[in-house]
Amino acid sequence: MFDLLDYIIFFGLIGFSIVVGFLAIFWKRAASLENELEYGLAGRKFGTVIVWFLIGGDIYTAYTLIAVPGLEASAGGLAMFAVPYVVLVYPLVYIFMPKLWNISKKNGYITAGDYVKDRFSSRSLAALVGLTGVVAEMPYIALQIVGIEVLLSSMKIPITLSLTIAFLFVAGFTLVSGLRGPALTAIVKDVLIWAAILVIIIVVPLRLGGFGTIFTKAAADGLNLKISPSLEIGYVSLALGSAFALFLYPHAFTGAISSKDSTTIKQNSSLLPLYSVLLLFVTLLGVAAVVIIGLPYTSANSSYAFPDLITAEFPPWFSSFAFAAVVIGSIVPSSIMALASANLITRNIYLEYINPKASSARQSNVSRIMVLVVIIGALLFSFVPAASKQILFLQTFGGAFVLQTLPAVFLSLYTRKMNKYAIGIGWFVGLVVTVIMLIQMHFTVSFYKYFFGMYVGLIGLFINLGVIGLITVIMYLTKSIKNEGTIDNNDLIAK
Repeated sequence: MFDLLDYIIFFGLIGFSIVVGFLAIFWKRAASLENELEYGLAGRKFGTVIVWFLIGGDIYTAYTLIAVPGLEASAGGLAMFAVPYVVLVYPLVYIFMPKLWNISKKNGYITAGDYVKDRFSSRSLAALVGLTGVVAEMPYIALQIVGIEVLLSSMKIPITLSLTIAFLFVAGFTLVSGLRGPALTAIVKDVLIWAAILVIIIVVPLRLGGFGTIFTKAAADGLNLKISPSLEIGYVSLALGSAFALFLYPHAFTGAISSKDSTTIKQNSSLLPLYSVLLLFVTLLGVAAVVIIGLPYTSANSSYAFPDLITAEFPPWFSSFAFAAVVIGSIVPSSIMALASANLITRNIYLEYINPKASSARQSNVSRIMVLVVIIGALLFSFVPAASKQILFLQTFGGAFVLQTLPAVFLSLYTRKMNKYAIGIGWFVGLVVTVIMLIQMHFTVSFYKYFFGMYVGLIGLFINLGVIGLITVIMYLTKSIKNEGTIDNNDLIAK
């Protein structure tokens, strides 16, 4: 049971991180935050260390600390897809993001939509890419909220009121500090997370007799540690699709583009795999939870695997510390996600269709309003069941949507031959097919059982690319292909 001291530790750490978020307005201070570049990207001033914390802060979230161990506790080996996924993603970052940073810096871009607009001379395609990113972020933010719900429930704290208050504070420091807020709190978050997880992954195996003993006991309790042959294609395709999707998310794109130079991105693509080691051990904690409880978890209660493990093996004061670290680890990415979504709405909807003459100061003020709208929207989304209680699928749904923007954002960096109409039609067909598949699966899983159990996002992307290829061939044969966009050809092809 938790006593007064435990609650003081829990709320004290969360309160401290929120205060840090507000104080971030004075950190690396610009002359004014009434500027969209300063507000939304912190003026592109972050170096290697800050970007490492920032990107780590918005990638390693409640998805990592609640959903992945929960999936391991209920589905065994399938959860290990998260490890190759994060191994695959950083070479992709090294390939795509430095080039995007250079183009964005040269042309003053803040969002992926800004790039798409000039790349294809199409504000409509930019708006589609932007809206897709915003929609994809909603289940991802909701995942953070659901993760916090689980921890609040474990501590017997009123959920709805606590969540609402916490996320209003998140909205508050994001409104005040812009990207500086989550960047500075990401440092606090990572220090707490690393401290908690290192203690847990050392103490738990020692108490249970080592990982070998843990695996043996978990198998005896009925947990299948192997991947079912029927899920092998799903495992591989989910890892691959998730890797391609990650830096198409607005929050990951924003974190990378806030770097002070493209070299910083390359250095981080080499350093961020350190988090992969952390993720491996966090995943295995799901197996340890099965040993402690004695039975494999189900999709209905898998999210409680990590909290159950902590409360069973550690004193309440440490549980409060660890839970606070995870809550902060959910709050920080929620702030970045809300800000990144607000940037897209401001730059690619408001500026293009509502007020094309809006000053930079006006844009930053609109972004502030949109931050609040996005956070409230995500709160409402989280209170309406949108997936199974196995909350990992909230993230995979978002990934399936944002994957359909890959041709417009990544592939267009290397060729002039893709036409905006081909890209737009491919996006539409891929997204519609993806949604239809998810409806057929009742929004409970992201593997499509009617096609070898493959990840729906990757199926949609293949169809998307097929449509683009077909239209491009037709346009080539009819001599209708022409170079599009205003971006310097040397920036696209030569590097």
